[in-house]
Amino acid sequence: MAAGYPTVTPPDLGGRTMLLTGASSGIGLEAAVKLAAAGAEMVLVARDSTKAAATLEEVRRRSGSERVSTLCCDFASPAAIRGLAAAFNARHRRLDVLINNAGTVNPTRRLTDGGVELTFAVNHLGYFLLTELLLDVLARSGPARIVSVASVAHFDGRLDLDDLSYQRGGYSLLRAYARSKLANVLHTRELARRLAGTAVTANCLHPGPAASHIWTKASWWARPLLAVAGPFFMIPPAVGADRIVHLAASPAVATASGGYYDRDALVEPAAAARDEDTARRLWDASAALVAS
Repeated sequence: MAAGYPTVTPPDLGGRTMLLTGASSGIGLEAAVKLAAAGAEMVLVARDSTKAAATLEEVRRRSGSERVSTLCCDFASPAAIRGLAAAFNARHRRLDVLINNAGTVNPTRRLTDGGVELTFAVNHLGYFLLTELLLDVLARSGPARIVSVASVAHFDGRLDLDDLSYQRGGYSLLRAYARSKLANVLHTRELARRLAGTAVTANCLHPGPAASHIWTKASWWARPLLAVAGPFFMIPPAVGADRIVHLAASPAVATASGGYYDRDALVEPAAAARDEDTARRLWDASAALVAS
């Protein structure tokens, strides 16, 4: 166990269905194994069929569970996300936990086919749209949970709602990542506000500095630094995965909603993440960006 990070043992999750995005590697893969081993029916989302097949085989083998299936989705595409939601609803009658974990970073500014900066599109708009599309099945399955993987990087995030894709310049990998993670926390808090009084909760988390394939996309000059320093400040993916497992399965947070968690403790997010007006405006901007 990494120092300061508790080990999580989930309860019996038999009868529960969970959808987990970004499941093919890192903390997503490790969370999938642990939740499947506890008895949950896991629907795992990978970007392509090759990764999906490998993920399915590994999670079944390591968890000892056959109640694992996969779906594919490119989270840069709203059309693909709609296809994912439709495929899930066609195969499953309930959803107890939605885990938004898919993510990316990019050393240079890239745009989706719809003209949206790629990091923001995948890391935030993907969460936003998939959650909206699955709210009905979550409500029918209640009590249900929505868990989103944010990051402590959100403390450095700056959200310019008039320039979400850095058209005016100023792009960097870390700025774009921090912006997307700030959006995750704002989305979680606004979602929880809108779901108040229902049987669906929404929370987000910082998984810790987990070693992840996501950082293989870092700038060329940063990769040697990560390779050398990584073992000293990064935690194993399984430790970060426990942060997901806690919010997805722990009875201690069964009714909690709207929270940001670090090391399984509810902590106050950045001041920018607590701005209710910004959260509402971000919601409206996000809805417009995924409408087409």
